[in-house]
Amino acid sequence: MSPFVIAPPPQPSAPVAGGGLFPVRRIFCVGQNYAEHAREMGGDPQRNPPFFFTKPADSLVTSGADAPYPSLTKNLHHEIELVVALASGGVNMAPENARALIFGYAAGIDLTRRDLQAEAKKAGRPWDMAKGFDGSAPLGLIRPAGACGEVGKGRIALSVNGSPRQQGDLADMIWSVSEIIAILSTHVALAPGDLIFSGTPAGVGPVEAGDFLNGEIEGVGEVTTRIV
Repeated sequence: MSPFVIAPPPQPSAPVAGGGLFPVRRIFCVGQNYAEHAREMGGDPQRNPPFFFTKPADSLVTSGADAPYPSLTKNLHHEIELVVALASGGVNMAPENARALIFGYAAGIDLTRRDLQAEAKKAGRPWDMAKGFDGSAPLGLIRPAGACGEVGKGRIALSVNGSPRQQGDLADMIWSVSEIIAILSTHVALAPGDLIFSGTPAGVGPVEAGDFLNGEIEGVGEVTTRIV
């Protein structure tokens, strides 16, 4: 007999290039990790310690599925990001040891209820409902690290209905992947199954129901979704 008083929810997961599923434990996100995006959001692109927020593991949208336009917003924004999938964890990691934790990489989109975020910022309140809503994390195939080559430079871009919106280079990140993992591990104990969205380049903007989003990261892959 099961010890659970209700049926356990399904395990969130993401498809892996070549087959199989990656079980997702938690989703961490880095805010304003590209200088030009920090400026467009009214921030200071200086190399201050990065800040983090989270999304629920079940906010993922995978395999090119549609993403529902969320309630309570009139200003839904796209943010293309390199996503890091961890195969192991740790605490207080040194940057030079951080890459040993990585299983692979993927292209992801951080969908944001920008008007709710602006209201939360103005009131000094958390961003949870602006970032962590249902369907807020479209994700492409996770590609094992060994198949990605050097991840740390290369084109990152997003188009909406075929029109370019965002374009940058992974080399423009203020904090590298290794540094992000190391710093995040001082805040929480990282573990297998964790995903880290590593920030977005400039050019974020609104999307509407019916829009088709296509993001791509050189050497990593692409992510697609339609807002419905």
